[in-house]
Amino acid sequence: MIKITLPDGSVRECEKGTKIYDIASGISEGLARNALCAGLNGKLTGLDTPVEEDAELRIYTFKDEEGREVYRHTTSHILAQAVKNIYPTVKLAIGPAIKDGFYYDFEFKTPITQEDFPKIEAEMQRIIKANLPLVRKELSRQEAEALFRKFGEDYKIELLSAIPEGETVSTYTQGEFTDLCRGPHLSSTGKVKAFKLTSVAGAYWRGDSKNKMLTRIYGTCFDKKADLEAYITRMEEAKKRDHRKLGKELDLYDILPEGPGFPFFYPKGMVLRNILENFWREEHIKAGYVEIKTPMILNRDLWYRSGHWDHYKDNMYGVKIDDEDYAIKPMNCPGGMLVYKRSLHSYRDLPIRMGELGLVHRHELSGALHGLMRVRCFTQDDAHIFMTPEQIESEIIGVVKLIDRFYKVFGFKYSVELSTRPQDFMGSVEQWDKATEALKSALNKLKQPFTVNEGDGAFYGPKIDFHLEDCIGRTWQCGTIQLDFQMPERFDLTYTGSDGEKHRPVMIHRVVFGSIERFMGILTEQYAGAFPMWLSPVQVKVLSLTERTAEKCLEIAEQLREKGFRVETDNRNEKIGMKIREAQLEKVPYMLVIGDRDVEQEVVSVRDRKQGDLGAMKLEAFMEKIKKQVEEKSLD
Repeated sequence: MIKITLPDGSVRECEKGTKIYDIASGISEGLARNALCAGLNGKLTGLDTPVEEDAELRIYTFKDEEGREVYRHTTSHILAQAVKNIYPTVKLAIGPAIKDGFYYDFEFKTPITQEDFPKIEAEMQRIIKANLPLVRKELSRQEAEALFRKFGEDYKIELLSAIPEGETVSTYTQGEFTDLCRGPHLSSTGKVKAFKLTSVAGAYWRGDSKNKMLTRIYGTCFDKKADLEAYITRMEEAKKRDHRKLGKELDLYDILPEGPGFPFFYPKGMVLRNILENFWREEHIKAGYVEIKTPMILNRDLWYRSGHWDHYKDNMYGVKIDDEDYAIKPMNCPGGMLVYKRSLHSYRDLPIRMGELGLVHRHELSGALHGLMRVRCFTQDDAHIFMTPEQIESEIIGVVKLIDRFYKVFGFKYSVELSTRPQDFMGSVEQWDKATEALKSALNKLKQPFTVNEGDGAFYGPKIDFHLEDCIGRTWQCGTIQLDFQMPERFDLTYTGSDGEKHRPVMIHRVVFGSIERFMGILTEQYAGAFPMWLSPVQVKVLSLTERTAEKCLEIAEQLREKGFRVETDNRNEKIGMKIREAQLEKVPYMLVIGDRDVEQEVVSVRDRKQGDLGAMKLEAFMEKIKKQVEEKSLD
């Protein structure tokens, strides 16, 4: 008999070689019914795996991220089998699980569109109904290569060549279909309960634009039909809120063919952008920051010194000036180093908090570009804090509080993630451990819940990431706090301590918005373009009921402007119903309809974009009402 230790600490005994599924059945029928995969001594594995010795065992269901990943990965294999059955000449590439779903890359002889999805989905349903077992088989590299040469699967052969010598090569077979895969998978295709194909796109093989463009089919899947339907509803709502569509409709911003990945901001978009930047400046002045501006182009030696040339050069744009190599900055931090280094500092000067709204450029593959969410140039709301080691915790706490204040103003909930040392890191393990503990301590003192993302820190230090949740449940990574012991070392930054000796400062890199552009896109989708009063590019639209009141409309608009409100007029010779509908489509918070009676009684007839007709009131009373909304940064 062998001993199986469960997550609650309880121990069960079973025969050597008992399969994990049978162990789950022994625990409870419900657990066995919902089980998708398992963690055996910390390694993800399938339910058909026999347990040969004493072990720690965790059973995963769809409620667990591990279970969802295996479920989605298996569904991608079902997609691949269905496509191969319908299009026998197709070549298979890769098909991983992703957040909320899966995809598979194919090389088709003739293009397909979403109109082909119903027949592919029907074939997938047939495969699921057949309840085909997924059978794992381990092969030698030579056996696997011979198998996929027989199938004519060139991409699989290339993948085989990338598997390190000595690593196990495995395949999974369901019915007549076999795929190269590390696994694990569900025990059978019948375990998949609800799925839908969602979109089709182009994708370069291995993400390299020099390689062939493949066809990527995306899908989503759930263990309950109701959850799938709820997800589809959310996605339909997301389409309505798409910032790319709304950006054009509301005349805010756009990406033009002449500059892929380089956004254009129109007058109304600039209003929104300036409001965000002004708010950023106001809050940072209150928090004790000074603002700087550093050059966009700096010489290559600087980027060598910072480590970016070695770790980030593929994402950087280079330029020649006077026969010397320069780079357009992908990050603001090296410039911040030079600003600090320009003069001597004492411990009494620290902490120094330097903020910068710096335009950075990063090379992104064309297939990865997505409106304002993924661009090739954007403005980082950077700040660099230089401090003594004793100030680390208090400064981290201060930044967390600042970020919290920002996100609450915009109505966002958020979660926090601590990312630790990656494989490719600078500095010593000791420094990294010290930095990581400082971040943990600050979060614990604030009683801020957080999860740990092992190995996903920046190359120069661990970080805290803030994930915003929008009104339809999507999350966006925006704010980040990175603790850095490396840059001060590389740039030989010093301060004079109380002992009169030179010491090395510690540095924090942090952003709140993350990127002004991306945050604008998020806000556009969060509010579906109907921005709160204080953010709205046009706050009031004055509409003439007749030609006789046109002059009065201009007069009212001028009075509003003098009080600092953003206003437009519509004095066209059109029906008032049409004017109101257009103002509604433009998502203007308030409309003032001015007719003969309004002029006579010296009032304005107010319409709210949500509540409709609010009746007549004095202009002064209306201005006081909206002034309060702006000052309070009301979200209503």
